[in-house]
Amino acid sequence: MAREQTQPKVTITNHRLWRIRLARGLPRYLLCAMALAGVAASVRFAIAPPERELATAAVRRAAAPDPAAEAYAALFVRRYLTWNAVEPQASLHTLEPFLGPGMEQDAGLVLPASGEQRVEWVEVVQAREPASGEHVYTVVAQTDTSGLLYVTVPVSRGIDGSLALDGYPAFVGAPASGPAQTGAHMHEVQDPALATVVQRVLRNYLAASSSELEADLTDGARVSLPALPLSLQSMRRLDWAPGESSVLATVQAQDRRGVQYTLAYELNVVREQGRWEVSAVQVDPDA
Repeated sequence: MAREQTQPKVTITNHRLWRIRLARGLPRYLLCAMALAGVAASVRFAIAPPERELATAAVRRAAAPDPAAEAYAALFVRRYLTWNAVEPQASLHTLEPFLGPGMEQDAGLVLPASGEQRVEWVEVVQAREPASGEHVYTVVAQTDTSGLLYVTVPVSRGIDGSLALDGYPAFVGAPASGPAQTGAHMHEVQDPALATVVQRVLRNYLAASSSELEADLTDGARVSLPALPLSLQSMRRLDWAPGESSVLATVQAQDRRGVQYTLAYELNVVREQGRWEVSAVQVDPDA
């Protein structure tokens, strides 16, 4: 008896055309998407590259002024630079409140066999904060023998808020500076009427003549007159300040002793009913 022959079966399934296209094109779509993402990242990096976090802790400026710490540093510099070789113990006595077990006697200051030095004045000119609660102040001191000196003083605050030296001082150079800028970016005032008003205002202002000055001031303007009366000799230049709401006047003035000064004053000016008036001169007395 012949064995029954098995016939292969064919199954036909219906699929939507968009699914077939999607399945065949999916790898290509993914590859294109990855390429576009890479291009976008490269463009962003070129236009706005990520900023590197620089190690600027050593030069970071103090977050907020600390008047007590500044005064502490200034007092230390005054006592540190004031000495008399004949009385070495006096120097040690004045520095004693600043010293501690971590510093040498007299803060490491060894006096010569003779001589002396006095400090005429001191002032803090720069501050930075290496870490929270730690300050490094640059103090300028005018001495009678060594001239102008710049000294850095590290100061820290304890947990209880007390101040202490955080190390030895250091002699350093002056903060960077450059030549004086004389307003080359400004342009000169060409209005004769405005120049006349400014000159008259400054003449009365420098002479402390409040009654004459009021005639050229706006209503409500407050002006604080200088304590040193001066006579206006000439107005050398009158320029518009940026924004043209104020002018910068360079003048020559003289005091009662005959000393002459070249001075610069900024005046806020407004035009009211065809007439120039001044609303402020150099400073705001209420600020």
